[in-house]
Amino acid sequence: MITVSNLAIQFGKRVLYKDVNIKFTSGNIYGIIGANGAGKSTLLRAISGELDPTKGTIEMGPGERMSVLSQDHFKFDEYTVLETVMMGHTVLYEVSKERDALYAKPDFSDEDGIKVAELEEKFAALGGYTAESDAGELLNGLGIRTALHQRRMSELSGKEKVRVMLAQALFGQPDNLLLDEPTNDLDLETVEWLEEYLGNFENTVLVVSHDRHFLDQVCTHTVDIDFNKVTLFAGNYSFWYESSQLALRQAQNQKMKAEEKKKQLEEFIRRFSANVAKSRQTTSRKKMLEKLNIEEIKPSTRRYPGIIFQMEREPGNQILEVEGLKATADDGTVLFENLSFNIEKGEKVVFLSRDPRAMTALFEIINGNREPEAGTFKWGITITTAYLPLDNTKFFDVDMNMLDWLSQYGQGNEVFFKAYLGRMLFKDEEILKQVKVLSGGEKMRLMIARMQLKNANCLILDTPTNHLDMESIQAFNNNLKLFKGNILFASHDHEFINTVANRCIELTPRGTIDKLMNYEDYIYDPRVKELKEQLYATND
Repeated sequence: MITVSNLAIQFGKRVLYKDVNIKFTSGNIYGIIGANGAGKSTLLRAISGELDPTKGTIEMGPGERMSVLSQDHFKFDEYTVLETVMMGHTVLYEVSKERDALYAKPDFSDEDGIKVAELEEKFAALGGYTAESDAGELLNGLGIRTALHQRRMSELSGKEKVRVMLAQALFGQPDNLLLDEPTNDLDLETVEWLEEYLGNFENTVLVVSHDRHFLDQVCTHTVDIDFNKVTLFAGNYSFWYESSQLALRQAQNQKMKAEEKKKQLEEFIRRFSANVAKSRQTTSRKKMLEKLNIEEIKPSTRRYPGIIFQMEREPGNQILEVEGLKATADDGTVLFENLSFNIEKGEKVVFLSRDPRAMTALFEIINGNREPEAGTFKWGITITTAYLPLDNTKFFDVDMNMLDWLSQYGQGNEVFFKAYLGRMLFKDEEILKQVKVLSGGEKMRLMIARMQLKNANCLILDTPTNHLDMESIQAFNNNLKLFKGNILFASHDHEFINTVANRCIELTPRGTIDKLMNYEDYIYDPRVKELKEQLYATND
């Protein structure tokens, strides 16, 4: 349990929030949402003790332990992977080290024996005798295979270190768990493992994430940072989003009476409650909406970019034919071989693989940026494409401001391009900022604006939600659901995939799985699971 009393955080004259009074209780998972800069991570830092608040107090229950997902991926380079995870339970780790040091003494005394006996008792009570196997089980669940457990952290890749840090935070069943973007750099299968793990976690969890499906699956409550306030209400992200959109529509309808507004909101809550009760969500076993105050539901101050893809030309029946393609990675790993498929009109295809390099290689090949090692591909004569690559570095290695940069990719006057930039939430003097200094999210919004200028009838998107905030992801997702052309994409965002794709193609070194179905049907299809086990069997 965590009790926040009269909390205020202010930097200079800028007040993030004040008068925050919230009790985070055991058995619940709290998703913290808010626009970029609202103070989501700052709130976690204050609760963890890393940041001193301007005012107020933060207290845990007596004897409780807090664990925080570390963002410093180099801090543990000198330690082994297994030891790094076990360091997550600081009390157990210190007892273990003290105990080992006493046993190692050449002049072991009677006093040392008494002390060791006390430490052994503590060690056992803290689960020390199963600690290594528990840590190993966490690592395996997060995709860090046993062969790596005794390696030094310095030998791991950045993505592997992220997973070890997550295992460290989860280790030892902490009473209070703080997770800032825990799904970053996790593949879809590992995210699903984490969802199940947290669904069975009985203590208190606070999580910041841009992954909407993850928040929906695990969260019992939402903490919304808006209007310089921190507001707690029952329900997950989807409930917050849908209810805030309903409140916005009501606010825009000035003629609507208060009684009618209340009736609409109550009906919405009833429908949402029924959907939750029937869903797979862990929130279905929680009483999410019992204490919801209807008056708390109001429009958000969030700004959503205007992402609208339109086709200049209707596509014909021939979209894309791929025959016998092969690609290998720089290290010699076969990414896919003898890859063949035809894309039909209206299909929105998600490409999947346990090795994300496979999708990037395919997209680079069909965009003419990379030669295949075997095979051919052919676009239909009516098809125009717009490509969002995984790595956009080369596009921004120029001395240009935003306005001049975007003007390269279309025809129109300054007012025309300013309008596009405005739709992507770039305002006034911002558009004169040099593109070299933009953040990852700003660069992605510019790349999306560039794509819109093409008016293409086939969109190719390599991990399109990277670096985007929740509002941009939601706007992007909403428009792609309505887009009438073809979409070929890869993503690690479950909600994005499931609401856009109507066909799934999985690339493996030993063959291809190709199913005309949405993503959730695909991942829970027993025939697909059996086929995946066969195709990946020799590569695990």
